[in-house]
Amino acid sequence: MDVPGVRQTTNPKRCVLGYLFTLPEFRERVTNTLAKLCPLRLGAMLFLSTLGFLPGQPLAAQNQKPPSSQAPGGIAEVTASGPQRRQGELYIADKDVNVVYLDMRLQADHVEYNNNTDDAIARGNVVFDYQNQHLTADEAQLNVGTGKGVFRNVRGFIHIDRKANPLVLVTENPLYFEAQQVDRLSEDVYLVRHGWFTICDPRSPTWQFYAPQATVTLEKSVALVNANFRMYRIPLLWMPYATAPAGTNIRQSGFMLPIVGNSNSKGFVIGDAFYWAPNPWMDATAGFEYFSKRGPGERGIFRARPFENTSIRYSYFGVQDRGIEIGGVLTKQGGYEQQLEVQSLWKDGWRFVTDLNQLSSPTFRLAFAGTYGEAINSEIRSSVFLTNNFRGFSFNLSALNDRTYLEVSPANSVLLRAAPQAEFSSVEQAPWRSLPVYLSFTSFAGSVFRDDQFISTENFVPRAEFAPSVTVPVHFGVWLGVTTTATFRTAYYGDSFDAAGNVVDRGIGRNTGEFTVEFSPPTLERYFDRPLTRHRYKHTVQPVFTYRYVTGVNDFADFIRFDNDSTLTNTNEIEYGIDQHLYVKRGDEQPVDFLSWTVVQKHYFDPTFSGALVTGQRNVFQALDSITPFAFAATPRNWSPIVSDIKLTPGGPYDAESIIEYDPQLNKVTTIGTLLKVKPYSEFYAVVADFRLQGNPVVQPPSHQIRGIVGWGDLVRKGFNVSAGVNYDFLTSTLLSDFVQVSYNGGCCGLSIEYGRFNLATVRSENQFRVGLILANIGTFGNLRRLEKIF
Repeated sequence: MDVPGVRQTTNPKRCVLGYLFTLPEFRERVTNTLAKLCPLRLGAMLFLSTLGFLPGQPLAAQNQKPPSSQAPGGIAEVTASGPQRRQGELYIADKDVNVVYLDMRLQADHVEYNNNTDDAIARGNVVFDYQNQHLTADEAQLNVGTGKGVFRNVRGFIHIDRKANPLVLVTENPLYFEAQQVDRLSEDVYLVRHGWFTICDPRSPTWQFYAPQATVTLEKSVALVNANFRMYRIPLLWMPYATAPAGTNIRQSGFMLPIVGNSNSKGFVIGDAFYWAPNPWMDATAGFEYFSKRGPGERGIFRARPFENTSIRYSYFGVQDRGIEIGGVLTKQGGYEQQLEVQSLWKDGWRFVTDLNQLSSPTFRLAFAGTYGEAINSEIRSSVFLTNNFRGFSFNLSALNDRTYLEVSPANSVLLRAAPQAEFSSVEQAPWRSLPVYLSFTSFAGSVFRDDQFISTENFVPRAEFAPSVTVPVHFGVWLGVTTTATFRTAYYGDSFDAAGNVVDRGIGRNTGEFTVEFSPPTLERYFDRPLTRHRYKHTVQPVFTYRYVTGVNDFADFIRFDNDSTLTNTNEIEYGIDQHLYVKRGDEQPVDFLSWTVVQKHYFDPTFSGALVTGQRNVFQALDSITPFAFAATPRNWSPIVSDIKLTPGGPYDAESIIEYDPQLNKVTTIGTLLKVKPYSEFYAVVADFRLQGNPVVQPPSHQIRGIVGWGDLVRKGFNVSAGVNYDFLTSTLLSDFVQVSYNGGCCGLSIEYGRFNLATVRSENQFRVGLILANIGTFGNLRRLEKIF
């Protein structure tokens, strides 16, 4: 039987003539010819019946052309391996029935298709497929033209493509559901009644969401009403309304998974957050936590990308602390911290950046920070700048604010601010092509401010500086290169110190001459070949000699120390040393700086730096801190410490660095620092950092701490992952912090458990137990946040 809009076939195993009747053009021509021959009409019907066409159907019915036989947008094709018949506009087929319309396929044991309305009724082993959608049911009613229908006793899945994310547990499992009834409202919307959902193996799902009613919107979300979450079929959480993503890069507004935990200092912790995504370029999260022993806390994050090259991020965390007993005294440690980040690229190379940070007190951070690294951070830095680089020049407008906390109780800090400030500078440029003479300059103007327990200036102290430079490189063959740089620097400060050390409104200036000569002797090289392993080694030895002379800073003690620029002193010095490298080239790969060793020292011809160095106190200025970041000068000296820096960077599973400083004036090693990173296997890693300072206690208090982390796995690796770490202070014999974190990630969920301990003097002594239940593609339930994980 063949009618426009509906193609139906029975058993295709026929003779050649029967096969020809399966061809639409041949069949239509023969059928129309036989229909015109009235005397042979009955014979034609019987002949067609013997070929398996239209059993029991009058031939006139086959040639009917209903006006709605063609569904909108395409033609529905019906095939079956069993008997077929027609009752008016209704076509009935049995056994392995297939209804195909465009990308839609409906299969069943029995199908009744209305050629006029495009409605199909299917019963028995119903299978529906459309793009990434697959349903099986006992029976279905479907309109192939509109795609709307109803399925009963349904089992189905929707496959969702997921992008790999190293920070989020992602599974390729489809969204699976079972329900008593599913209403297909359109090609991307399903109404699921009395069903459950999971992305686990449906044969033994680890977790399920049950709901009497749910709406699935493809590439958007699954919205469940009166839902309950079950783990191993055990009800754990009831939600009047819940949503989960059902697409790639989909953001849906709603309440997030709750936070639950416990701590000996904070008590029972419970909280939740609301995520708001009003449009594709903006979202916000507002959260609330309650600490049973301390009080309420709030969290908030706002993110926006209003333009293609502009991003905005704001975060806030605060706690209204009721207080905790420390030494029998109720001590409140509440407060807040907030951060604003803005980045924007403008036309013609302009770039605008804002990074504003505010902390109410260091005690708050020590008491409530989630990790040890956050807790001990004592610096609060903020900056706003607008910059543009063009044709070798750089122009900057900036505002900088830097607060460093020195003591917690009482709070003691140093606040340095440079705002506003304008900078204009140039890289070295050659105005004459035939002469090896390069000109450059730096300049800035603005206001500065300083406030600490000893110094407090006016809010806006004017400051300006201009420094042009001339550089002349000269080469004496291949054996020696000499680069000479001369700089004239003029500077002005609006405030200064008087003879008694008080800040006075008196301008002070300086005009300095700076002369630097850098000697570049020839580099000694030697190659070593290993043909059997296809390795080639290159060892280089480079001597280092730099002479520097500065004059013109005659009243160094009168300058207020705002930043590094304020610490310029007279000096007459030479820096010398050896820089060695061992390069390794494997086959055709790029060479790797496998091992490097640098040994440097400075000799000061002027041990007092024209009186700038004060005996018996900590001295920090450019001539000293340019060779080591650790203060070492409390008395006049001609020699700096000998600094040895060894780096092992093979570009593979090992990475190490060792810094050793030997002070010839104290006749001992003053600094020992070691960093070792090991990853011999793809899953195993270990990091150990040991640092010891044992120089002059006047300039650098002694300390010796070690921090180590060892682990197996990573954040989203399937299977077991474990990590542990400690931070120990040898001088006080105190375990500052330690943790053990174990996680297991399955195909659809994961579980993370962490025990941690903080011991931060009198501020915080806390044992905490944190748990995170990770649902793949959805989120984390518990108080172990993703960003606080060690992996």
